[in-house]
Amino acid sequence: MSGLFITLEGPEGAGKSTNREYLAARLREQGIDVLLTREPGGTPLAERIRELLLAPSDEAMAADTELLLVFAARAQHLAEVIRPALARGAVVLCDRFTDATYAYQGGGRGLSMERIAALESFVQGDLRPDLTLVFDLPVEVGLARAAARGRLDRFEQEGQGFFEAVRQTYLQRAAATTSRCRILDASQSLGAVQQSIDALLPEILERCRG
Repeated sequence: MSGLFITLEGPEGAGKSTNREYLAARLREQGIDVLLTREPGGTPLAERIRELLLAPSDEAMAADTELLLVFAARAQHLAEVIRPALARGAVVLCDRFTDATYAYQGGGRGLSMERIAALESFVQGDLRPDLTLVFDLPVEVGLARAAARGRLDRFEQEGQGFFEAVRQTYLQRAAATTSRCRILDASQSLGAVQQSIDALLPEILERCRG
């Protein structure tokens, strides 16, 4: 079996982490080696960068600083975790990856998509996700779910306009890469979302074993 790189994307409150665990359990039932990871983060060093990115601060972080920190964490994550797991034939389930950079730093912050693409090529080479599940839901629903979890991080404190831009960028990227992206309606009940994941399992298993 060859390795398979699956990313789970979506805005705040979309349920990516919960559904990543569900998908991992379903794949493990089939005897598949699954690695769970996340971005930013995934290694001790990358997790420290994550703390910098998410912690509210009196000093405003420049958008370019944010972008470079995201890719610095990604470079470490790829070297230490993702590439080795794929090399051994594992299925890597990653909570966010470079689509999030296009959505948050490109759509939300308004940074150049060309600049992001240049960093993507520099850091990742030709590595791209094999399959991306985009968990989509209205911004107000996602923000309400995020607020219910407790203290908001630096991104969650952004306004609705920021998250509308994030959502639209996700949807635009999914529409432009239908061979890779699958949109799931995350505004549904958890059970309904997981039924949607179950419907994708045959395709995922075929990719795993192909």
